[in-house]
Amino acid sequence: MSTKTLVILIAAVVVVLTVFGVLIWLANAPAVLSRSEKKNPLSGRPLQVTLNPLRDRSPERAADEMVRAMHEGRCREELATWFKDYRRQYATFICESEQQHPIVSWRLFDREEQPPLVILQYRAKRRQASDEYEEDLWVTSQLRDGAWVVTKYGAMY
Repeated sequence: MSTKTLVILIAAVVVVLTVFGVLIWLANAPAVLSRSEKKNPLSGRPLQVTLNPLRDRSPERAADEMVRAMHEGRCREELATWFKDYRRQYATFICESEQQHPIVSWRLFDREEQPPLVILQYRAKRRQASDEYEEDLWVTSQLRDGAWVVTKYGAMY
């Protein structure tokens, strides 16, 4: 075996070990890897958030179903149980507001863990009349009986 082949082999082993090390580190890291020090002067929220690509996305799936239902105009169906309990007025307000300011697109921006809750912040593009604008919306997911359910939906209309 030549010296050149040995160097290439050692380099390949180092690269493979480094990749596995990073994957192991990410698997054990929190859902949010970092938040920028710079903050939005109005909201106080960080301007940039780095999410762990290997995070548990279960709470996000429940929240995404809720946001997708709002986008598709299925607010009353999605909040049917809210109309039957103490959240009736809140559900009515949300559905009326969502109808007036429909969601065009959305993306997850931040995630905050407060066990058993996960608060997800989205950047949403909305339409009002012929104009489009961006705003934040928040969805809170809670682990109940082994399944994630949405317990709160908040937006600035």
